[in-house]
Amino acid sequence: RLLLQLVFFANWKVTFKMVRMSVLADCLKTITNAEKRGKRQVLVRPSSKVVVKFLQQMQQHGYIGEFEIIDDHRAGKIVIELTGRLNKCGVISPRFDVTQDEIEKWIVNLLPSRQFGHIVLTTSMGIMTHEEARRKKTGGKILGFFY
Repeated sequence: RLLLQLVFFANWKVTFKMVRMSVLADCLKTITNAEKRGKRQVLVRPSSKVVVKFLQQMQQHGYIGEFEIIDDHRAGKIVIELTGRLNKCGVISPRFDVTQDEIEKWIVNLLPSRQFGHIVLTTSMGIMTHEEARRKKTGGKILGFFY
């Protein structure tokens, strides 16, 4: 999600500058678009800790292949190998609070079926899927989903 920002200069020339609203949302949208186009690899920029942890969850469950973090001494880039298994991934914004009891409600609303797909939560114990959060009996804030 990008927002236009007006920049005024001394000579009253108006230019438009794109401002990045959510790094995670941009990353997941880029991955989804590349997957729909049948690409084998995708370059995502910029990188962040949250993006890396989200991708690790996707990788653990086999939805993406290996990914490499490229340090360019700026915001960083990530090259992701796609497996063709991912149907959809997305961000939930704002990051709603989810208690342990409410996880089931979110599963019904977001995922196509109970046995299929994952919801990613950020908890006090780290970023994890809804299944892991249930096992650890914890809630948190909802980041996004993939299936």
